[in-house]
This record gives sequence, C-alpha cells and structure tokens, in this order.
Amino acid sequence: MSRLHRPALIGAAALAALLATGCSGGPIGADTPLNSGKSFVGSSYESTVFKIGSRPQAPAVSGNTVTGGKLSLAAYHGDVVVLNFWGSWCGPCRGEAPTLAVLSEKYAKDGVSFLGDDVGDTPVNALSFTRGMGITYPSVNDPGYQVAQEFGKAVLINDTPTTLVIDRTGHIAGVIIGAATYSELDTMLQDVAVAR
Repeated sequence: MSRLHRPALIGAAALAALLATGCSGGPIGADTPLNSGKSFVGSSYESTVFKIGSRPQAPAVSGNTVTGGKLSLAAYHGDVVVLNFWGSWCGPCRGEAPTLAVLSEKYAKDGVSFLGDDVGDTPVNALSFTRGMGITYPSVNDPGYQVAQEFGKAVLINDTPTTLVIDRTGHIAGVIIGAATYSELDTMLQDVAVAR
C-alpha cells in the first residue's frame, strides 16, 4: 500500500467504524465552530437546524446509483433535497424507511427531492431493502463512504442513519442524527421547503 493511499483508507475505515457502531451524541454535540448557531433537540436522536447565513455549503458530489445509473447533486440545484445516509444492515434505517417513503411523496409537489446514500453496502442488498420498504427515490452506492466523507467536511456525520435537509441554494439547513421521526423531518421541511 502506498503512503499516499494509507491516510485515505484509514479515514474511510474510521468513518465506517463510527457509522457501523451507530454512535449517538458524538462530536456533533460539541461546542465547535462547525455547530455555532445550531439548535439541538434530542431524545434517541439529535436534530440540528442551521440559521440562514450560517448554513454550510453542501459539497458537489456524484456517484453511481444502486441501480447502475448516475446521480449528481448539482442536478437538484433549486430543489430542496433530503439526503439520507443509510445501509441495509442498519436496524434504525429499517425503522425510519416508511417515514422517508411517506414524506417523499408528501413533499414531491413542493419541489423536494429525496435521495439516499447507501453506505458500506452492496447494490443487491440495497435494492432488496428499497423495494421491500417502498423507497422509490434514487440512492448512491457508497460502499467506501466517499460521499459521506465529502459531507463530513461540511457537517459531522457520525451515525447511521443520518438525514440532511439541503435548501434551494445548496446549503445544509438541517441534520437529523439517528432515525428521523415524521414530526421532526416534517417540521424541517415545512420551514425550508414550504415557508419561503
């Protein structure tokens, strides 16, 4: 293994370990420059809302979908995007999947696009999961956590599932760490997608 690849592999392995263990709390709850202006609401999860003017820019990521197509976040500029980091191996991801499916249908008329980032998984397992859960929106196949790492430069992602709400200007408006509840994600979407 070359020295150039070793740090990237170590970083990917560390992120994979954090996501696979389902850490909650973690560094996103710390008082750091990355979370100034955020509010936290929590029970079994943490919810963060960024004020307008202090929302981090979402990275311009792209990748192959679990169905073999191409997906680019830039293609959704002007939409509100809900990006869910998940894996078929993740119990809480199974629990939140029906909520995401229902809300994706509810907000389609409001210019809200739901996308997934399937981490540490195979396309076969991912497709079985999405079909079984009634998920119709596309998911990027991210077995090596590359997309998750890119978003980790803007906001701390240390749990699976994690859901981001990206506003129409391409800035991250909110984060839910842990299984998204209907009421929490619905409230975020009302604030970001409906109230203009």
